[in-house]
Amino acid sequence: MTDQDLHASLIGAQGSRRDLNTPVLVIDRPALERNIARMAQFAAAKGVKLRPHAKTHKSVDIAKLQVAAGAVGLCCAKIGEAEVLADGGVTTGLLITSPVVSAPAIARLIALNGKTTDLMAVVDHPANVVALGAAAAAAGKPLKVVIDLDPGIHRTGVASPEAAVALLAAIRAQPGLTYAGLQCYCGMQQHIEGFADRKANLEDRGAYIRSVVYALTAAGGPPPIVSGSGTGSHRIDAELGIFTEFQVGSYVFMDGQYLVCDIAGDGADQSPYEAALLIDARVVSANTLGMVTVDAGFKALSTDAEPPQVLGGAPDGSRYFFMGDEHGAILPPPGTTPPGLDDRVILGAPHCDPTVNLYDTYHVVDGDTLVALWPVSARGRSR
Repeated sequence: MTDQDLHASLIGAQGSRRDLNTPVLVIDRPALERNIARMAQFAAAKGVKLRPHAKTHKSVDIAKLQVAAGAVGLCCAKIGEAEVLADGGVTTGLLITSPVVSAPAIARLIALNGKTTDLMAVVDHPANVVALGAAAAAAGKPLKVVIDLDPGIHRTGVASPEAAVALLAAIRAQPGLTYAGLQCYCGMQQHIEGFADRKANLEDRGAYIRSVVYALTAAGGPPPIVSGSGTGSHRIDAELGIFTEFQVGSYVFMDGQYLVCDIAGDGADQSPYEAALLIDARVVSANTLGMVTVDAGFKALSTDAEPPQVLGGAPDGSRYFFMGDEHGAILPPPGTTPPGLDDRVILGAPHCDPTVNLYDTYHVVDGDTLVALWPVSARGRSR
């Protein structure tokens, strides 16, 4: 019997979470649903639409929960993610947030445009505009495109108001394309821990984005949508009044990088969103005084952030250290008793997106009961 078969047989059994073969990717469903509802309520109160980013979860099931809560669509980092969502029934309002430039990828994009509603793709180069326009015209259905604006990190996007206006002219010259708006995602600002420092940085970037909006408007192309923002910035961006929609992603899970940030700036000790993505590990060795070894290492957790927080199964204040591909160490505070052999230890995701990409399946729990298995639908779809 495979792990998948075993775990499927446990669904609905009280306490079944304890019987999962570890390491295992876990979603706390009540926490996930509260996070989705809180963001939807916040956006509605501020008059902003939600187009959450699916690169965080890569899940058709979670995307459908977000749409049911009011999202107008989903953002996708790559064409492959959008194809998976569309095949799973999420066919309206998909926005591909990275340029699609190769001939095979453009062909896939045009095919996807033919079977979805209001698909959008970003552009940042006149040559790409020409290629997309020709392909869309040949297919007989216009493709909506959004001008991507570089917020200053020089990853993708036009780099000035003048370049944005020039790209607008290039789009208008293509009968196969429809100008849909402007995108700017300020990624560098999302994880600034202090609210005041993050706010000052975002106000500076906001002034720049506003100058581009003004330039496009003066050129006769006021952006129908201005898409951007993120989990770390949405509370501030809502007050700046620039974005018409938010591309928030990590709020559904709240990984370690975001949990250390003052998201709301209201003096509260806790984030308005909860840790909903967890990794259950198990103690596999307990022979060294003052520490134990668990079965979750580099292959179970992202390594581009601080080590995971220990959220359960060990004394408060316990720390995790990587011990190789398959193993990690749990060090409890002096004077406390470490967990015993075969005990479960619950870890938080250090960075949710790459951690999710290590697994095939979400194990959805309510308390200690396994209630569902959801595939990580777009895992590995990096193109």
